Amino acid sequence: MTEVVDVGAATGAASLAWLLFVLPAAGALVLFVTGRRANAWGHWLGVLTVVASFVIGLVIFLETVGLAPEQRARELSLFSWIAVGGLDIDFGVRLDPLSLTFVLLITGVGSLIHIYSVGYMAPHDSEGDGEPSDDSARRRFFAQLNLFVAAMLVLVLGDNFVMLYLGWEGVGLASYLLIGFYQNRPSAATAAKKAFLMNRVGDVGLAIAIFLLWLHLGTLQYSEVFARIGEVDQGVILAITVLLLLGACGKSGQFPLQSWLPDAMEGPTPVSALIHAATMVTAGVYLIARANPIYNLTETGRLVVALVGVVTLLIGAIIGCAYDDIKKVLAYSTVSQIGYMILAVGLGPAGYALGIFHLLTHGFFKAGLFLGAGSVMHAMHDEVDMRRYGGLARYMPITFVTFGLGYLALIGFPFLSGYFSKDEIIAASFGQPGWQGWVFGGAATLAAGLTAFYMTRLMLMTFFGEKRWQNLKTEHGEDYHPHESPAVMTVPMIVLAVGSVAAGFLLYNGHVLVDWLAPTLGELEEPHDGVLGHSVVPFLVVGISALGVLIAYLTVGRRPTPVEKPEPVSLPVRAARRDLYANAINETLIARPGTWLTRALVYVDNRGVDGIVNGTAALLGGSSGRMRRAQTGFVRSYALSMMGGGVLVVAALLAVRFA
Repeated sequence: MTEVVDVGAATGAASLAWLLFVLPAAGALVLFVTGRRANAWGHWLGVLTVVASFVIGLVIFLETVGLAPEQRARELSLFSWIAVGGLDIDFGVRLDPLSLTFVLLITGVGSLIHIYSVGYMAPHDSEGDGEPSDDSARRRFFAQLNLFVAAMLVLVLGDNFVMLYLGWEGVGLASYLLIGFYQNRPSAATAAKKAFLMNRVGDVGLAIAIFLLWLHLGTLQYSEVFARIGEVDQGVILAITVLLLLGACGKSGQFPLQSWLPDAMEGPTPVSALIHAATMVTAGVYLIARANPIYNLTETGRLVVALVGVVTLLIGAIIGCAYDDIKKVLAYSTVSQIGYMILAVGLGPAGYALGIFHLLTHGFFKAGLFLGAGSVMHAMHDEVDMRRYGGLARYMPITFVTFGLGYLALIGFPFLSGYFSKDEIIAASFGQPGWQGWVFGGAATLAAGLTAFYMTRLMLMTFFGEKRWQNLKTEHGEDYHPHESPAVMTVPMIVLAVGSVAAGFLLYNGHVLVDWLAPTLGELEEPHDGVLGHSVVPFLVVGISALGVLIAYLTVGRRPTPVEKPEPVSLPVRAARRDLYANAINETLIARPGTWLTRALVYVDNRGVDGIVNGTAALLGGSSGRMRRAQTGFVRSYALSMMGGGVLVVAALLAVRFA
């Protein structure tokens, strides 16, 4: 039962819920409006607003934990927002286990990323490399970062689909600004536009799904929609679930809209950590989990979700094996790991909570990995090519240890975070009946082995082996002198590393997270033996992952790594480096036909519509001009015309009479 109250009547910490998104939004507004006057202190304002939101979220969370499970879902109405005809939408907040879980993830990991950014975005000399050179760039960065967090909080805290859509579009705007932050880089501008446009495709699907809900139910309030969704025809429910999935594919970088996500690496590395770990890419998983009462009514809709997850997790894992760009490898790792989450929520009651479980653990170790990559880049003059790294463990011990723990958590090393969350998804996949168990479980296991391969390859090329940077020069002719990052950067990395180690066990032990989410997601269905016994899965996954580590060691660790990429390469490697031709396919099937259609419509408009309008005007104008010549002004001419007309009329009458 959901309790609906006015925010003014709310008691305890819940009455402060509106501050969760208002604080970072106010921080963004202040930084945007004050301009240069905030250069000296703007970054600290950005940090404090998000930290304050985390503290408030933590207090509300602790208060909610003390309530009975049936009392943990509350809707607080802030004010009447839209009242047009039969559409009445309040601007309200929904506090329940799912939204509060996301609040803590967004503000907690977001706070660490903000603190890290103070050091990473510190002003330094710039000679056209695109990095910030003064305080104004850092202040602008924190304003956009605050806007991003505020929009994401609106998305997860809204109590209706319209507020979700508001936050959805706000996140899209903020990501466009942050991905294109380095405005003097054409590649950054292109990546930002690509992300913005591809997300619009998914957003159209989400918008149409919202329209269908309003058309058939007359309400968009979560509590009312989920209570009455059974009244809707099954065909409409299936359409709604597929359209919601399309929206999720856009925001979470899932097939077939995954190609924008790796290009988002053009933004500063803290942006990559925020987008790929705790915020934007998790929005699609949140959407499907939030709409679980709708998906529970259509097995076909859930199957489509699971298939999209399976395809995506394989695509991300395969492509991640071929890149030498450290951020691109981590980006495709994110594509793959979000695929695991989408697969999990596609399993329905057997996987909703597992998808959120992996989302949380992934938030720790993937944010730590991206911040670790940023630390390496910070030490290597923003070099991203791993072939120019090597032997950095000795020079960056803190980065090496924290990054290494994130690596172990990601590949599912026993008893670290990823081991608990990812293995549970694979076990639930094998627990599906018939072909689904073999396809879902087999694909997820194969991707686990590929993940172990490409992440071990990354570790070996970056931190071990010969120092391939010793005889190289930066683009400004300077020698490389790698060094450990300052404390303002390493402390957040250490905190995230602790989460990478302990979060999985703490959330898994005693089904703490599953029980917490049950009021929102329902009880977790215990996996059946399916096509493979549940007790066998951990040994299988660890064995496949160990094989991936071994292959990476034999192919990379025992061979010298060339500084330059070898050419030519085999067909599979070439295909992976070209993103399995995803961009080419999108251009062939969507972009080019769209361009041709636009040109055809412009031609029809110019030659057809405009031609008819202009031709009709010319015909009337020309005809009237010629008729005007008959108006001579002489009476004799008019009399002669009248006589001629009369003769013709008499002749016609006689012809009819004697016919």
